[in-house]
Amino acid sequence: MPSDQAPATVGASEQIEYCYERGWTDGLPVVPATRPLVDAMLEAGGLKPDTVIASMPSRKVAVTAEKVAINAVMAGCRPEYMPVVAAAVKALATPEFGLHHVASALSGPTIVIVVNGPIAKQLGINATNNVFGPGVRANMTIGRALRLVLLNCLKYRPGISDRATMGTPGKLTCCIAENEDNHPWEPWHVERGFRPEQSTVTLLAACTMIQAWTYGDHEQLLRAIGDALSYLGSIAILGRTPGAVVLGGEHAEVLRASGWSKKQIRDFVVAHTGRSIAELKRTGRLDGAVTDDDAKAVHYAMDTPADLMLVCAGSSIGPLSMVLPGFGSSKTAGRSPTILIEGAGGV
Repeated sequence: MPSDQAPATVGASEQIEYCYERGWTDGLPVVPATRPLVDAMLEAGGLKPDTVIASMPSRKVAVTAEKVAINAVMAGCRPEYMPVVAAAVKALATPEFGLHHVASALSGPTIVIVVNGPIAKQLGINATNNVFGPGVRANMTIGRALRLVLLNCLKYRPGISDRATMGTPGKLTCCIAENEDNHPWEPWHVERGFRPEQSTVTLLAACTMIQAWTYGDHEQLLRAIGDALSYLGSIAILGRTPGAVVLGGEHAEVLRASGWSKKQIRDFVVAHTGRSIAELKRTGRLDGAVTDDDAKAVHYAMDTPADLMLVCAGSSIGPLSMVLPGFGSSKTAGRSPTILIEGAGGV
C-alpha cells in the first residue's frame, strides 16, 4: 500500500471510491485514512510511524506502524484498538504460524484473533452472546484491520497469492475475546505462561467452523467434539494441524461439573478423532484398495492432544460449542502464537 492516503481535499464518497480504484478494500467501503486519523491511531498505540511491527521475509516486506495504523483506520477501528491490531500483526510474522502456508492455502482458512486479559473488557471486545456474529465494533474492526494488512501490506490478494478455492466469510473479519468470567479452568493466556493481568492476542488458523450441539454428559459431549474435528471431508484430518474448541457456557458447565482437567479433556477428545484407514480410502482421502487390515488401522486428526486449543466464549444459554479444525496444509504451520499486547498494562 502506498504511503500516501486518500486525498483529503475531496468528499468522503470520492475518497472511498479512490480506495476502491486502487484495490485497497476488502470489497466493503473503508474509512478514508486521513493524516489526523492515522496520527491519532499511532499516538494511542504509543508508536512512531517508522517503527517496524513485523518483518515478513517471505513477502520481502517490513510492515511499519504507519502502515498498520492506516489499515486500522480504514477498517473502522477506534484509536484505542491499535495495540491489539499491532500485536495481531506481530503474531502473523511468527515462524510457528507459517503465514504463507496459511494465507495462500486452497482451504482458505479463517485467521481467528483470540484476545485475552483485561484489555478485552476495556475495549468492549465481545466474549459472550453471538460471539462469532455481528454487532460489536471492536470485534468487527480489529479482525478486519488484520485482513486489510494482509491485503494491502502483504499483498495476499484473492485469486492471486490468496488461492482459496472457496474461502469463508470469516476471512473478512474474525476476532473474539475469551470469556474469563467464572472460568472452569485458567484462561488461555495464563495456560500459555502469561499473568492474569496481562493481555494477549492469539492467532488460530481454522479451515471451517462447526457448531457442536449436545445435551449429553461430559463424555458424550467430548465424543461429539472429536467427531467434528475429524469428519471425513475435513482437509485437516490428513494434515493433522492444530485445532480448537470454543466452549459455550452450558458445555463449559458440563465440563466443570465433571471435574476433568484440560489435559484429560484433550486426551479424550483426540482419542475420539480416529478414523479407520478403510473409511479414509472409501471416501477417497487415501489411495488404494481397502484391505482386511484397514478396518482396524486408525488415523487420528491430531499428532498430539497438546495441539488442541480450549477456550471459553459464547452465550451461557444453549448446548452449543464451536469446533474449529485446523487449516490442514502443513504440519509445520498454522500453530497458534500468543503475543503480549504492549501498552495494555500488566507488562
